Amino acid sequence: MSRLGFYFDMERCIGCKTCQVACKDKNNLDIGILFRKVTSFETGVYPKPGTYHFSGTCNHCADSKCLKGCPTGALYYADDQTVQHDKNKCIGCRYCVWNCPYGVPQFIEESGTISKCDSCKDLRDKGENPACVDACIMRCLEFGDLDELAKKHNTSVLVQDLPILPSSSVTDPSLLIKPRNCALIPNFREKEM
Repeated sequence: MSRLGFYFDMERCIGCKTCQVACKDKNNLDIGILFRKVTSFETGVYPKPGTYHFSGTCNHCADSKCLKGCPTGALYYADDQTVQHDKNKCIGCRYCVWNCPYGVPQFIEESGTISKCDSCKDLRDKGENPACVDACIMRCLEFGDLDELAKKHNTSVLVQDLPILPSSSVTDPSLLIKPRNCALIPNFREKEM
């Protein structure tokens, strides 16, 4: 088995945020805390404007900067190579928050520790999909073996790099994206919602 990760079809995404809400609900997150976040962007100007949405979460990177920054071993690679968090080892130092170029780990005030997407490991261990995948009404998200996902979705059109993201060479994310053409344009603006 190769690495596990997410596939995101940007061409299908309508920015409804159902994946974001399902994740928030499944993880019982407080206001202001998101493990999956949908962000909308604009490119170009009239007569060729563009808009696209990006649904981002932990990329379970092969060269995980959050894991390398954790002094207690609270962040670790599970047997399936996803990046997991042991809340009992976490001291809330936030080194992982500062080290992750994607801004994924979230500090939870109530517990004084961080938390993050675990790709719904509890559901996956029961043979189910992550909550965000099943919630997506447009079927934009999938989770699984990256090699199989690449074959299924035509490797030639998939990317890991977008102007809105840090370079994939920094962390080697476990993420495959089918981009909209306008998402490849380097001049973009985040849409205010």
